[in-house]
Amino acid sequence: MWDSLLKLFKIPDLKRRVVFTLLMLVVYRVGSHIPVPGMDAQALADIFEEGGLLGLFDMFAGGALSRFSILALGIMPYINASIIMNLLTAVVPKLEELARAGEEGRDKIAQITRWGTILLAVIQGFGITVWMEGLGVVFTPGWPYRITVILTLTAGTMFIMWIGELISDFGIGNGVSLIIFAGIVARVAPQLVSSVALMRVGEINPFLFAVTLIIILAVVGVVVFFQESQRRVPVQYAKKVVGRRMYGGQSTHIPIRVIQGGVIPIIFASSILLFPATLAQFFQTGFMRTIADALAPNSPLYLTLFGAMIIFFTFFYTAITFNPSELADNMKKYGGFIPGIRPGRSTVEFLDRTLSRVTLWGSLFLAFVAIFPNVVVEVTNVHTLAFGGTAILISVGVAIETVRQVEAQLLMRHYEGFMKK
Repeated sequence: MWDSLLKLFKIPDLKRRVVFTLLMLVVYRVGSHIPVPGMDAQALADIFEEGGLLGLFDMFAGGALSRFSILALGIMPYINASIIMNLLTAVVPKLEELARAGEEGRDKIAQITRWGTILLAVIQGFGITVWMEGLGVVFTPGWPYRITVILTLTAGTMFIMWIGELISDFGIGNGVSLIIFAGIVARVAPQLVSSVALMRVGEINPFLFAVTLIIILAVVGVVVFFQESQRRVPVQYAKKVVGRRMYGGQSTHIPIRVIQGGVIPIIFASSILLFPATLAQFFQTGFMRTIADALAPNSPLYLTLFGAMIIFFTFFYTAITFNPSELADNMKKYGGFIPGIRPGRSTVEFLDRTLSRVTLWGSLFLAFVAIFPNVVVEVTNVHTLAFGGTAILISVGVAIETVRQVEAQLLMRHYEGFMKK
């Protein structure tokens, strides 16, 4: 393992990508500690110690919301805009044509997503400002202060989005996922220190704390196993004679991953649930308070909707990334077939049926893991260790995807990777 890590810095291009990624993440973490002026920081920190929905939203912002920094909105407006564009692309013919138009079409969709991010950031920024004034933590409330904060928070979101795109283009891994990953991991050490301190004063039972840690580690191991699991569909290519040479005749397989969408369904489901719940928290009317209470993290309604949305987005994302018809046509074009299955329509039906079954079990697993650690934390009452199912799935998924990209870079240059055969 250490030899493989050292090899990262023996390849100039890979070393440059890794260092660039780390520097961008450092810039992001520094920005999350720059506060917006005019706030009572201590009063705000006391409010966030209560946890709940605010703690979950703060997790995605990497702690920037509890400090009300210039990056308080985090990357969530961009994720929400991306979700909306993905949904519209699947139902609007014009956007579907753009998605299939190659690089130029994808650039146009990306530009529309950026404008959508600005709109959502302005809406959320206004909601946060009004909510802060209602809490009494603003020194000089009023419209001049509101406009200043809205512009600052919107600019902060666009800055994070820009960093994410830079990491995706010039670094290693998916920039947006790595930013969320960095925010989650940065909170682990303070949570552990806080838990140990509470154990010393008798606020937390050491046995229950140890049980919680063991369960979390076990869940991480199971998540890694399922992330790497796949259903391999055998494919045989027929032999063809071209001139004096014979081509084909080889056997291969189509890997259908159990968790085809990776961490995307979790991020999508969390974002969809956080958006209305956050707005309900900001606008403190009677009806909105009812919604905020009903959608509080770990509430029965929240966990039920969360699990249902994970299952839906797993199927949705798999459907837009894995096309059985296109795959069957390509196999038929190059003389490939699945043993025992006729090429053409029968192959499409077989792939679709296999994909649906595998995706069903993968989606149920994702929903279970997303909910189960939260239930464990409630039962053991170790709330300081709020490293729930969402955080575990996102952290493990992003780590595996990043390692997989590093593997590809190493193998491309004839280096042995991290994963031993």
